[in-house]
Amino acid sequence: MSQLTHFDEAGQAHMVDVGAKAETARRAVAEGWIRMEPATFALIKGGGHKKGDVIGIARLAAIMASKKTGELIPLCHPIGLTRVAVEFELAEADSAVRIEVTAETVGRTGVEMEALTAVGVGLLTIYDMCKAVDRGMTIDGVRLLEKEGGKSGHWQAGA
Repeated sequence: MSQLTHFDEAGQAHMVDVGAKAETARRAVAEGWIRMEPATFALIKGGGHKKGDVIGIARLAAIMASKKTGELIPLCHPIGLTRVAVEFELAEADSAVRIEVTAETVGRTGVEMEALTAVGVGLLTIYDMCKAVDRGMTIDGVRLLEKEGGKSGHWQAGA
């Protein structure tokens, strides 16, 4: 495994210098799940939640979070995103909602953290909107599925 890049030779945390890197198209895809009681799932699926469209609000929260990643993760570069797409899958048999986020930029550093942050905040938004009826919801499986661009090229989970 290569050395951790966010520490200098003295072991001090620092922001990685990306100034000499080439600007390239970069893309990252991340996912995560929130599992809940069947009645909670039915509220989300049916659009009957008194707070409104849970999935629609979670989509907006995920997009907003992707744009704030550099403010939330201490050593993460603030970057200009060119695209953020948020998709949801309703898995009725599991009473679960899956979120998948694709983040894209043209720049000197990747967008993995933006995609992962968006996933986390999208799921937390669902939890927040539904906690009054189901405090036992669980968030899991948050992970990077794929990234491409930059010096390290293409990476895919399980490949």
